[in-house]
Amino acid sequence: MAQQENQLDRERFCCSICLDLLKDPVTTVCGHSYCMSCINTHWDNGEERGSYSCPQCRQTFTPRPVLGKSTMLAGLVEELKKTGLQASPADHCYAGPEDVACDFCTGRKRKALKSCLVCLASYCEKHLQPHLQSAQLKKHKLVEPSEKLQENICSRHDEVMKIFCRTDQQCICYLCSMDEHKDHDTVTAVAERTERQRELGLRRQTIQQRLQDTEKDVKLLQQEEEAVNGSADKAVEDSEKIFTELIRLLEKRSSDVKQQIRSQQETEVSRVRELQERLEQEITELKRKDHELKQLSDTEDHTQFLHNYPSLSPLSESTLSSSIRIRPLRYFEDVTAAVSQVRGRLQDILKPETRADFLKYSQEITLDPNTAYKHLLLSEGNRKVTGMRVEQSYSNHPDRFTYWRQVLSRESLTGRCYWEVEVGGRAVGVAVTYKNISRAGNSDECKFGYNDKSWMLYCYENRYEFYYNSIRTPVSGPWSSRVGVYLDHRAGVLSFYRVSDTMTLLHRVQTTFTQPLYAGVWVCYYGDTAELCKLK
Repeated sequence: MAQQENQLDRERFCCSICLDLLKDPVTTVCGHSYCMSCINTHWDNGEERGSYSCPQCRQTFTPRPVLGKSTMLAGLVEELKKTGLQASPADHCYAGPEDVACDFCTGRKRKALKSCLVCLASYCEKHLQPHLQSAQLKKHKLVEPSEKLQENICSRHDEVMKIFCRTDQQCICYLCSMDEHKDHDTVTAVAERTERQRELGLRRQTIQQRLQDTEKDVKLLQQEEEAVNGSADKAVEDSEKIFTELIRLLEKRSSDVKQQIRSQQETEVSRVRELQERLEQEITELKRKDHELKQLSDTEDHTQFLHNYPSLSPLSESTLSSSIRIRPLRYFEDVTAAVSQVRGRLQDILKPETRADFLKYSQEITLDPNTAYKHLLLSEGNRKVTGMRVEQSYSNHPDRFTYWRQVLSRESLTGRCYWEVEVGGRAVGVAVTYKNISRAGNSDECKFGYNDKSWMLYCYENRYEFYYNSIRTPVSGPWSSRVGVYLDHRAGVLSFYRVSDTMTLLHRVQTTFTQPLYAGVWVCYYGDTAELCKLK
């Protein structure tokens, strides 16, 4: 009971505009009280109309009243604050700024519980009772509280829009159906809603079915992801074990080979030293006998000489010299060859196979204008070369090719490298070369593939040829305008590939590279082109 009385007291001293306890209370001549700032703001907003009304009773004042603070009322509010009313929770039944207010409440309005689409009004729990009790009002359509009820009123005829014009796809009132929408395809809004509700239901069914199917697909993809991750983890684990075992076997084999070499080395060195010792003993003996002979030869007494001469022992033949054979300096080159053979087999096993494998070693390569023959035009950021009839304005440079239509890359190539060249025209050479290849003149020493410093795949009228040291090797394989070049400098592997949907090996070189290599391009005819492709 006390709580209800406190709540009533609170309502008496609340501003009906801000719904809070009065601040600097003022009272209009009609007897209603407000916060000074609230009523002034309310009247400021109404100054354009030139009249000032009470927000509660709607009494109008002209001119604008001058309001002073109600000292007694302010004191009562302060006393109420001290009693704890300020801290008491606001009644949840009253409408706030974001709530829909009851259209029939006077004074402080309560929250609307329902809105009526027939009455076009919103009702709190108290004022809604007639709609819940009256047989006639029970037929009205009640919905959740809405501030958009006026949207259901025709702006022209001020009538409820209960008809839907299918021709113009809009809601109209019954007067509109007899006026501007006459002869249009019209139905009741209820009938149209029923039809659209049925379509909406079908669309929801479709969406729900797609949702179920999509969720199933997501689960399948999750399972596939788990399977891929599990398989990858297992493959990585197995690969690590296999490579660990392989490394262990290689290390053991390396240790065995090293031990065999050292053992054979020890045997051979012992044999050599033993022969050397015996030869040194023989040298000592020969020197001793030579000394005796010299003494006898130097004897001046003829009788003494003749007396001692028969006692000289005959010189025995050496049995060692014939058994000594000087072997080549590389005693163990057969071992090196065997190890190299093993390395070659491993390289064959571990070499890249797919284009994705090769792209791991892709390298950005550009052409060096200082090396370009003067009838070559560089473009596309020095990645493309075109044979030209007109001489280009290049400066003189010692690195420039003076006769052959050739150009080198700026970048040196070591380690593992991969690049691709798009060729166009009749004849283009894709090459690698040492930097110290000759540049001046028309000798073979300057021409890619015609010396021991360069290797070239010649792409000529849809066929291939390989050149090294002036030796021509025909290359079979399907034609493609794109050529891939793979270099493993340390392993001495140089491979040329036809690049399309798959990688097709055209020619492979196994050698020993003694210097860093440079990519090279030879353009044979005017108009021929070659472009170093961007791979990243």
